[in-house]
Amino acid sequence: MVIRELEKAILAGAKITPADVLSVWRSSSHEDLWEAAHRVTEHFKADHFDFCAIINARSGKCSENCKWCAQSAHWKTGCETYGFVGAAKCVAEAKKAEANGVGRIAIVTSGRGQTPQQVDEICATLEEMRKNCKLSLCASLGLVSRDDLAKLKAAGLQRIHCNLETAPTRFKTLCTTHTTEEKLATIRAARELGYEVCSGGIIGMGETDEELVEFGFVLKSISPDSIPVNILHAIPGTPLGDTPRLSIERILDSIAILRLINPKTPLRFAGGRRDLTDKEAAKCVYVGINAGIQGPLLTTPGSDYADDRQLAKDAGYQT
Repeated sequence: MVIRELEKAILAGAKITPADVLSVWRSSSHEDLWEAAHRVTEHFKADHFDFCAIINARSGKCSENCKWCAQSAHWKTGCETYGFVGAAKCVAEAKKAEANGVGRIAIVTSGRGQTPQQVDEICATLEEMRKNCKLSLCASLGLVSRDDLAKLKAAGLQRIHCNLETAPTRFKTLCTTHTTEEKLATIRAARELGYEVCSGGIIGMGETDEELVEFGFVLKSISPDSIPVNILHAIPGTPLGDTPRLSIERILDSIAILRLINPKTPLRFAGGRRDLTDKEAAKCVYVGINAGIQGPLLTTPGSDYADDRQLAKDAGYQT
């Protein structure tokens, strides 16, 4: 199969395989791959460039040993640590995001999961946010049980975020305190309860071509409503702290591959966006990025609320 054949199959909704994608990737030039991904993006794209925002609602002291993460208690990174910020802070952040034109906001907490008390606190916070703003409500809470997901949904949570991070074969070399299957269990429970699902990951953690394609197809199997694409921003003190940044060619290839495998799903600029020049970022949007996170992130630089709006407008999107 050649790139044009793969593109036609994708546009027609035909089934493609990991072998198809790998073969085309290895036999195509960068430019041909990017152009094919661009045409697929254009064919399926919505008029609106979807922006969301996040609240770093509990930071640091995480029990998990994810090798990329500044918030893990296993590494000495100087990460800021604090407990849950509370409803008043979350409401204030939500109002700020809403005033800046964002349509969705996420409560993000460090840690493997939530205690019953923490779930109750987050539920009370969601109820206050729902009373005080019109934003769609999302949360990234680690591994969450079906019962807790049901409580959170009743409190107003509409979308659950749970990143798979990378291919399952790569993930087990980067984290040993939880598994891809545990993440998938949270996602399956959320789907059964009627949640929207946001799930993506990080490129630049040593994944091979095969693993990137594997990652793309695992994401495809869960049909996420949004795929955040983080580019590793190496944090000193973590095991990946000396990892060099990906070349722009590899970043664009990765976005193209994720786009071809997931042709209709928004690919969302996330961590690592601020390490790109505006010219590089515009190329990412051309190839397949059509959503973004605005405002402060967690432990890496984020964009100001206005930063990427012009980028999206220049690419023909409404914001």
